[in-house]
Amino acid sequence: MPFLLILGLAAFASAFSMRAVDPMLNILAADLKVTLQEVALLASAFTLPYAAMQLVFGPIGDALGKVRLIRINLAMLAVGLAVSALAPGHSSLLAARVFSGAFAGGVIPVVLATVGDRVAFDRRPVALSRVLLALVLGQLLGSALAGVVGQYMGWRAVFWCAFVVAVTAALGAIFGLKEEAAPQPISLAASLARYGVVLKNPLSIKVYGVVALEGALTFGIFPLVAPLMVEHALGDAVEAGLVLGAFAIGGAFYTFAVPLLVRHLGLGGMVSCGAAAVGLLLIAAAAGSSLPVVAVLFALSGFAFYMIHNVLQILATELAPEARGSAVALFASAFFVGQAVGALVLAQMAGLFGVVPVFLLAGLGMIALALPAGLLPPRKAPVSPLPSPASPD
Repeated sequence: MPFLLILGLAAFASAFSMRAVDPMLNILAADLKVTLQEVALLASAFTLPYAAMQLVFGPIGDALGKVRLIRINLAMLAVGLAVSALAPGHSSLLAARVFSGAFAGGVIPVVLATVGDRVAFDRRPVALSRVLLALVLGQLLGSALAGVVGQYMGWRAVFWCAFVVAVTAALGAIFGLKEEAAPQPISLAASLARYGVVLKNPLSIKVYGVVALEGALTFGIFPLVAPLMVEHALGDAVEAGLVLGAFAIGGAFYTFAVPLLVRHLGLGGMVSCGAAAVGLLLIAAAAGSSLPVVAVLFALSGFAFYMIHNVLQILATELAPEARGSAVALFASAFFVGQAVGALVLAQMAGLFGVVPVFLLAGLGMIALALPAGLLPPRKAPVSPLPSPASPD
């Protein structure tokens, strides 16, 4: 099995398990007999430990070996998903989501760092876009399948589906990936030193700040899609799953447009245009004129979002090549802290002011982010022209 395909499967499993809860908030709230605000904690219960554990797994991956860490964390993610499916109530499900999120935190960022280690910089934008395709497909199926399966088979069946995906990815990593690095002693001092190297780069804080804000304003709004559907009488969990799936479809189309976008916009233009477009599209989606229109708007916003995020990923892999695992771990931590905090804050604001004003606020925030974010990348594209997609093996 090709190197990038296995890494993509690992990213798919992590994304699938993360997004599975988003369309089911109303179903979970009714079945577990808790409020919407309480059940929204299930999204943050995954993303907060996911983000926090980046700070642990980054140095561990640099020392122990990234492939070894991917194998271990996929196996533990599968355990957490099985426990989630068997959870008797809200508190136990919350604990299982914390466990799952903690170990899922050692998958996607370590996958990205592995690509950085094994793929030359001039081939990296295309290689990362292929892994990104697997990631957004995981979001697509995680969201769409959760809505349909949750509606007709119950929320426990959704977690069993995620369990099967995680087990498949773990087996692929065990039997299809070769660890090239010899394990080294894990040292707290060495770990802190690696983070020090990353943070010495003045670009680091800027990149991490922008990725946290985009996570808060874009992905932080996802748990409110189902309430938006209800607000405009467009449906509930199934329809929310379709809308969130459309976002992922837009991201998938983006991965095929990478060479063209880099050639014509450059990295800075991709970031600024993408952020402004996401903001305008979220504002338009707030009107909720019809389900097809909202789905199309989310598909376009998915395309635009990954114009920003993929460029930030590329920048993160070069912040500190000698401590790449730690650099990408900090990047992912910032992104998912932003998501978790954004989901909490926006859900509370929606309870006070309504769902539509929160969508408008998130859209305005993304528009405001466009100019400063667009100044981060170098003026010239990292490669010109981009090579055709190829396996690094």
